[in-house]
Amino acid sequence: MAFSFSFSLLLSFLLLSVSHSTYLEAQEKDKVTALPGQPLNLSFSHYSGYVTVDEVAGRALFYWLIEAIDRKTMAGESLPLVLWLNGGPGCSSIAYGASEEIGPFRISGDGRSLFLNPYSWNNVANLLFLESPAGVGFSYSNTTSDLLTTGDQRTANDTYVFLVNWLERFPQYKNRDFYIAGESYAGHYVPQLCHLILQNNKQNQTQIINLKGFMVGNAVTDDYYDYVGTFEFWWNHGLISDTTYQNLKQACYSTSSINPTYDCMTALELASSEQGNIDPYSIYTPPCTNSSSLKINRKSHYPWMHKAYDPCSDRHAKMYYNLPQVQEAMHANATGLPYPWDTCSDLLYTNWGDSPRSMLPLYKELIAAGLRVWMFSGDTDAVVPLSATRYSIDALKLPTVSNWYPWYDKGKVGGWSQVYEGLTYVTIAGAGHEVPLHKPRQALILISHFLKGTPMPSS
Repeated sequence: MAFSFSFSLLLSFLLLSVSHSTYLEAQEKDKVTALPGQPLNLSFSHYSGYVTVDEVAGRALFYWLIEAIDRKTMAGESLPLVLWLNGGPGCSSIAYGASEEIGPFRISGDGRSLFLNPYSWNNVANLLFLESPAGVGFSYSNTTSDLLTTGDQRTANDTYVFLVNWLERFPQYKNRDFYIAGESYAGHYVPQLCHLILQNNKQNQTQIINLKGFMVGNAVTDDYYDYVGTFEFWWNHGLISDTTYQNLKQACYSTSSINPTYDCMTALELASSEQGNIDPYSIYTPPCTNSSSLKINRKSHYPWMHKAYDPCSDRHAKMYYNLPQVQEAMHANATGLPYPWDTCSDLLYTNWGDSPRSMLPLYKELIAAGLRVWMFSGDTDAVVPLSATRYSIDALKLPTVSNWYPWYDKGKVGGWSQVYEGLTYVTIAGAGHEVPLHKPRQALILISHFLKGTPMPSS
C-alpha cells in the first residue's frame, strides 16, 4: 500500500513535470526575441504565434501577448490580463490596437522601425491582442468557405476556444483577473464573448476563465440607436443638409447596419458626398493623403514628431507587417498565406453572416451577472459617435449613481462621465474613433480607473 501510494505520487510528479516542461517549451517557442527596428533594452517580454481553434477545418488564430512593464502592483498583486479586440468586422487588432493605440510600439513613417509609446496600457496590465476571426491578418483557415460564412456566433465560439487553449499554453494567467476591451464592431464581439464565458463557467461549475468585466469604446451596440445617434451627430455638426438628414431617418431606421437596404445605401452615399474629404473617424483632424504621408515620413526620425498625430499610421503597419523579417520574428505567416497581411479583410466584411441587431439584451444579462461594465466615446468620431452610445445606454434605463460631470487630467477637462448602477460611461474630449491614438495619455487614465473600478477623477 505504501509502495502504491508513493508510486502514485511519483507518477503525478512526473506528469506535472512533463506538463510543466511542455508549456514552458511552447512559451519559449513563441517568445519574440527582437522585432526588426525595435528599441533596445525593453523592460517587458512579448510572445506571438498561433493557436488552433478547429482541427478539422484547419482554423488557427494569431495572437500577440505583451507583458506588463512591472509584473505586480505596489501592493504586490499580479497585474491583470486584458484581451483587446478590434472590430470591422474583419479588422486586425495587431494593426490598430497593438500598433497605433494601446501597445508599447509605434511604427515610424518609414514602415521599418519602431519607437516606444510611453502611454502603453502595458503600464498597468498584460495585453493580449488577437487577430479574429480566421481570415483577419495572420489568422487563417484551411477551409476556404470559412471566409465566406463567418459571423458573430462563430467568431465568439472560436475566440472562446482560443482563450481556453491559450491558457493551457500560458497557465500562469489562469487565475489572473481577466478583462476584455475593444472598439467599434468589437461592441458585438466583446459582450458576446463575455456571455459565452459566463455560460461555460456556469455549466462547468468552475471558473474556467476568471472574467471580471469589459470595456468598449465607440462601440456598435444597437442598429436603431446607432443610426439615430449617428445621423443626429452628422446634422448637429454641420456635416449633412437638412434634406439628407430627413432622408436618412426615413430610409435607414428600420434596416441593419451590416446589411442596409438599397434606399438606405443611397441616402448614406449622398451623406458621404456632402461630408466631403474629411476623416469621419476623427472629423477635426486631416485625413491621410499622399502629401500628408510624405510629410510624416520626412519627419518621422525626429523624437518630437513621435508625439504628433499621424493620420497615416495604418499605412505604416501595412508596410511593417509584410516585411519577411518581421513575420519571421513574430512566428507569423508560417502557413504561407496566399494573400499579404492587411489591416482589414474586405472579403470577410462583405460576406459577414449573422449579426444581431442589438446587444442591449446581453448588456442587461452581463450587468445582472455582476461584471464591471464601462463604455467610452471619443467625441469627434462620426462613425459610431457618442450620441449613438448615449441613446443605447438610455434605453437600458439604469438608475444614475453619479450625474454627468467633467473629469480632469492635470487640471484640464479630459472629458465627461456618468455613473449608473452597473455601468460607467466616459467621454474623451477631442478624441476620434480610436481614442488611444488621438488621446493616449487620457486613454491610459481611462484604463487605469477601469481596472481599479474607481470613477474618473472629478478634480
